[in-house]
Amino acid sequence: MSAEATTDERANILLVDDMEDNLIALEAVLGSLNEPLVRARSGEEAMKALLRQQFALVLLDVRMPGMDGFETAANIKRLDQTKDVPIIFLTGAEDDSGYAFRGYATGAADYLTKPFDPWVLRAKVSVFLDLHRKNRQLERLSGEMSTRLAVLEEHLTGDNPPDKAGLLRQVVELRQLVNRGRVN
Repeated sequence: MSAEATTDERANILLVDDMEDNLIALEAVLGSLNEPLVRARSGEEAMKALLRQQFALVLLDVRMPGMDGFETAANIKRLDQTKDVPIIFLTGAEDDSGYAFRGYATGAADYLTKPFDPWVLRAKVSVFLDLHRKNRQLERLSGEMSTRLAVLEEHLTGDNPPDKAGLLRQVVELRQLVNRGRVN
């Protein structure tokens, strides 16, 4: 993200791990992205955070006391307001090889073993942040197009004869809006 990005474009990242050292390491690796990093020390804390604010991405440890990563991910994917938040599972290299399969089956978008390469993690997180921003941009464009199409429809179905020049101008503006969405 560039330094000029507005607060609206900033994307929260939820870091979920019961080990303080792991949270510190994640913050050190991801701090250069200049995005808000929110900590959770358990699956329960993660769920509370997800219900309080929106997140672009969740980095989730698999092995935690209480609600483990798999159970937390299942709960995230079960709720309408959080089901589309991508999850990257993080787990120790010594963990069961079936964890990766189970992670993807639970809805993970990606899976990394610790110790992870900081460059790889930062690159993967950057991709998800870009996707998050593109989705927000599409939502805004879709809303704006719906509004403009409703106005155009009103002009065409109203009691007064349509103003051809005005309608043409609106169509040109809609085309520009569509093209603006393609370029970005």
